[in-house]
Amino acid sequence: MNALNISADRLEQLRHLEAHLCERIRGQDHVVPRVVAALHRGELGLTTATRPRGSFLFLGPTGVGKTELSIAFTEYLLGDDKLFRFDMSEHQTQESVGVLIGGRVGEVGLLGMARAKSATGTLLFDEIEKAHPRVLDLFLQILDAARVTMASGETLDLSGFYVVFTSNIAASEILTLQHSSFTTMERHVLAKAQRTLRPELYARIAEKLVFNRLSYDVQMEIARFHIERELSFLRDKGFHLVASQQLVAFIMQRGFHPRLGARPLRDAIEKHLRGAVADVMLAEVRARTFELVVRGSELLLRPCEAAR
Repeated sequence: MNALNISADRLEQLRHLEAHLCERIRGQDHVVPRVVAALHRGELGLTTATRPRGSFLFLGPTGVGKTELSIAFTEYLLGDDKLFRFDMSEHQTQESVGVLIGGRVGEVGLLGMARAKSATGTLLFDEIEKAHPRVLDLFLQILDAARVTMASGETLDLSGFYVVFTSNIAASEILTLQHSSFTTMERHVLAKAQRTLRPELYARIAEKLVFNRLSYDVQMEIARFHIERELSFLRDKGFHLVASQQLVAFIMQRGFHPRLGARPLRDAIEKHLRGAVADVMLAEVRARTFELVVRGSELLLRPCEAAR
């Protein structure tokens, strides 16, 4: 790829990448610029041809945006169907190698299936610390040469892919060191990751990034963002919901969790908003514009015609 051959529209998209990711990923302003810089190099063809377009190790507690960031940049740059996710908790045995690269005759393995679907994308390996050592050997091949040898003997070219590893290594320390400076906490987490992962693997990952815990204020920002997304989703279903600040407080009471991050917030938003819509659908209420009303421990929909 030559930067001179990249369209003006694509360059403009790349210039807006950081703003887009900062909108999607809250509370990790120290992480996003480094990821964006690596993605710019990958998209502009400024990476070694025999290696992946970029490689990342995302470290931090659950629910702080590690997977969400991978999804966000892949959707924005490559498309909605270009992220291939592998849960390493399912690959803790030697036999699981065959699941990835094929085993019996005719089996292509999960990596083979991903490559058959697309020549570009993101390979997301969640909880890398749980992978069997022989699975880690595959990662060394991928990071070294952007290739992996399948059980059939075929060699897959993965040079069009970004590779992301996530890990909860030192997650408890991040929470206990919350009153320390970020620099102190980051140094501690990276040191533990280096001790835990194989040195040759750790050294081959280009970007190692530590995600911070999400404060109450940051989680409130995330709640507002996901409420807007949920309202948009429901509008597409034909329901226009009018929300108030009461709704944010209602969701925070039920979804804020200092240790589990934003995931319980998203669950609470879906549960309560979609549950309220389900109730009016089952009641065959004909209105399609509703005011969201908090009444005690319940979230109710009141037809706007009745509210006036």
